[in-house]
Amino acid sequence: MPRMGLDLHTILQSATEIADQQGLASVTLASLAKKLNIRPPSLYNHIEGLGGLRKKLAVHGLDILYDRLAHASIGKAKDEAVHSVADAYVAFAREHRGIYELTLQAAESEDHEIQKAGGKIVDLTVQILRGYGLENDEVIHAVRGLRSILHGFSSLEQKGGFGLPLELDKSLHLLLDSYLAGIHKMKEK
Repeated sequence: MPRMGLDLHTILQSATEIADQQGLASVTLASLAKKLNIRPPSLYNHIEGLGGLRKKLAVHGLDILYDRLAHASIGKAKDEAVHSVADAYVAFAREHRGIYELTLQAAESEDHEIQKAGGKIVDLTVQILRGYGLENDEVIHAVRGLRSILHGFSSLEQKGGFGLPLELDKSLHLLLDSYLAGIHKMKEK
């Protein structure tokens, strides 16, 4: 019988805290049970082992990321929307180092729930980039480019790859401006 007050949301919040503070590898059933002050078998009332926890945590991370990106894009279009969404993406990666890593691994999953959560992010990005008049393959190439920029930037930052004392957000926006100049150039052809 599930412990009173213990639910999937509470479990995911606690697992997120462990992942973000100590790294994804630190998220185990034992560490989670200890944080929740329960015995590990109690978790099985809500999740299907460590694999089930990681799946639920990936969906949880993708949902948080989607909500942040969607909120950042409200009332904005084209360049302003791209910059705002990029800021939200990088802020998510900075704040949620552990589950950010898991959201990237989720892209390889064939699980329907994970694919659906990730698909919402892709659909939002497609919608924003269609504002430039991009269609079919053009918009997919543009989505891949933007994802590469944001993931590359976030990953390098997390790994300490930006050692020079220059403002990181300025570097990000200069990179985005170059990307957007390319998008504008695509439509001139």
